[in-house]
Amino acid sequence: MFGYEFYVDPSRCIGCQSCVNACAECETHRGTPMIHVDYLDRANTIATVPFVCMHCDDPTCAKVCPADAIKKTEDGVVQSSLKPRCIACSNCVLACPFGIPKMMTELEQMMKCDMCYDRTSAGKRPMCATVCPSQALAFVPREQIERSRREKPTNVFQFGRQRVTTKVHMMVPPDENAVSVDVADYIWEAKP
Repeated sequence: MFGYEFYVDPSRCIGCQSCVNACAECETHRGTPMIHVDYLDRANTIATVPFVCMHCDDPTCAKVCPADAIKKTEDGVVQSSLKPRCIACSNCVLACPFGIPKMMTELEQMMKCDMCYDRTSAGKRPMCATVCPSQALAFVPREQIERSRREKPTNVFQFGRQRVTTKVHMMVPPDENAVSVDVADYIWEAKP
């Protein structure tokens, strides 16, 4: 769908898992959801966020694949691995800064969100965006999201010194220009 972009707004996620169930119903996913919902900081809040592939402009998963099994289409969608090429080494799973690709051991293939490429390439919205009751996942024109939300979209993520830009946008507070992810914030430390 020309002019449509994918937006994730964690502040709107209600943890209902509708996106996960809709994703699993897609025939190309063989009954397995390619999206998941997780807690942001389970020790301190019940806030949840949907995790989809961010479709990096320079996808690390494809760069580390020794079999050249992961392709990015001309419209910027990073596909699941090609079954005939995937050697199930899990390099892509370990390399993704967002932790998205999953090794489907029974299939010996990496699979992940492909933004419902079978649907979006035919002019339809991704399954998850069609069922999200709170619009935490939205597939709309940029003008529409900017007009209807107080947050603003960004596709810039900072992992320490590494800057990653993506096809998928994250909604952030109006005074933010990027999402900064510090891995040290997620390292567990024992209390004395």
